[in-house]
Amino acid sequence: MAVVNRRGRTPSGPLTSIYSLQTEVEDLGVILDEFKGTQALFGWRYGGLIALLAANERPLHQMIAYEPVMRSFGSHVLPDLRAAEETADWDATVEIVNRQIAGLGTAQVEALRADRQGWAALRYLSRPAHAELAALNSAPPPEEMARPADRVDLIIGQCNHGTAPYRTSFDDVRQRVTRAEVHVLPGQGHLAHIQAPTELGHLLNGLATVR
Repeated sequence: MAVVNRRGRTPSGPLTSIYSLQTEVEDLGVILDEFKGTQALFGWRYGGLIALLAANERPLHQMIAYEPVMRSFGSHVLPDLRAAEETADWDATVEIVNRQIAGLGTAQVEALRADRQGWAALRYLSRPAHAELAALNSAPPPEEMARPADRVDLIIGQCNHGTAPYRTSFDDVRQRVTRAEVHVLPGQGHLAHIQAPTELGHLLNGLATVR
């Protein structure tokens, strides 16, 4: 298994001034060229969209996306994220992402803040948030995605089933991946890789062994 550290995340380099969604797709293409014979490609949220777009440009055996998002996901917070980035206020960036996008309440955000190490990691990881969200909203995706893939599996957490914003964006993606099988992860929301990694791992293992 190969794990991709996308731009803006150590040890990868910065996003650069010409960063775009297509930049991410091209980066992933380079990696896929390096790992010939890749059997399954997995992406989460923004990474799910990147993977689906990459799967549009090359044949892949299997594409798995966990709650992928697409335009106009999070567009309403772009001005706030930009202001936070301009002042390097990464606490504000983390709060905007968790409160205004994910819809977490005050108690949930304060619980995250109480974990000093975890909060510091969130601050660091939030730095590309404005650029990535702006890139995601910069252009509409194609009417179809992952066409060359032999198999496409989409995952949604049970807690997000029927609720915005993740279900709304998930449905938008689903309309563009007409051949996809949809799988509901029981008792989970958008962060199963943190809150229930074993359960998510079992689901992915099961899906990846399907031929």
